[in-house]
Amino acid sequence: MIDAEDVDLLEAGIRRAVGSDRGPDAVDLALDDLGWREALADEGATVVPLLFAAKGAAVSAGTAMDDLLAVTLGVQPGTDVSVVQPEPGLRTVPGLISASGGLWARGAGTARLSRGGTAIVAVGAAGGETRLVAADAADLVVRPVDGIDPAFGLVTVTADSVPWRPAAQSGPLPGPGAAPAGARWPDATAVAQLAISFELAGAAKAMLELAREHALTRVQFGLPIGAFQAVRHRLADSLVAVEGMAAAAAAAWEASGYLAVPAEAADAGARQLAAMAKAIAGRNARTVARNCQQVLAGVGFTAEHRFHHYFRRVLMLDQLFGSATELTRELGSELLQARKLPAPIPL
Repeated sequence: MIDAEDVDLLEAGIRRAVGSDRGPDAVDLALDDLGWREALADEGATVVPLLFAAKGAAVSAGTAMDDLLAVTLGVQPGTDVSVVQPEPGLRTVPGLISASGGLWARGAGTARLSRGGTAIVAVGAAGGETRLVAADAADLVVRPVDGIDPAFGLVTVTADSVPWRPAAQSGPLPGPGAAPAGARWPDATAVAQLAISFELAGAAKAMLELAREHALTRVQFGLPIGAFQAVRHRLADSLVAVEGMAAAAAAAWEASGYLAVPAEAADAGARQLAAMAKAIAGRNARTVARNCQQVLAGVGFTAEHRFHHYFRRVLMLDQLFGSATELTRELGSELLQARKLPAPIPL
């Protein structure tokens, strides 16, 4: 178990690696030098929250999500291994095997897919099961997303009847050794939701800090605007939102047991906690963004101010692996069908 001093050193190294204004390639190189994949294998339960919170705070790019998904799926991670993700707003498997026997896929991914190598794709199989297949990334149609946050490095992925092969497992999977790799897809989705929740919390905390500094230095009517009750209420509500989303993500991560060695199979309750944490993170991050925009006023709209970078990132992250709106709707439907309240997040 890593001690507190080593955690501090690791966190400092991660913050340097994902520093602001670095593109995905530079961030990946810095994380490689830091030994990110080795840390993920040895101390994943500790390093994942640190890395993704730091990415959110720095509005950083990078392709660490590929490594996290690969490890959770039981695939050997590497600089040339990518995992195709669901399209923004969805949680469904991104691929299937067509009637002709080729791979069909519609999904998203990180900038690593643009570099070639191997792409891991979850595909629907008979009986509702999920399989993992591998394809050459060069055979996929990969296009960068130039929408609201092009700096994030998101790409769209399209495949129409391309060659594929079974995905090679790196050894015994976390959980029951006999479980097929595809059976871990729901767990990989939940792990991704929690990682994104940490990233949203990091971004929200950074937005709040920008607004707090502005409230202390911006003078109006002879007083810092932080002296006015309306501004204080905005900042206080934002602090409650930040602390709430961070606590929910941390508690759900701890309760899930993901990446523990040895790990037990994740149950539906753990996956539900992850979805709840992601829904809370998306909603609260938007709340923080709205409040901080009001505090920053006109300066927050300028291209020179960093706030809009965080706002764009929050809007993008909220859509990945299920938006707050969609997850809340799905969780509500599950409650109505089960007629039973879920276990609360153990805060």
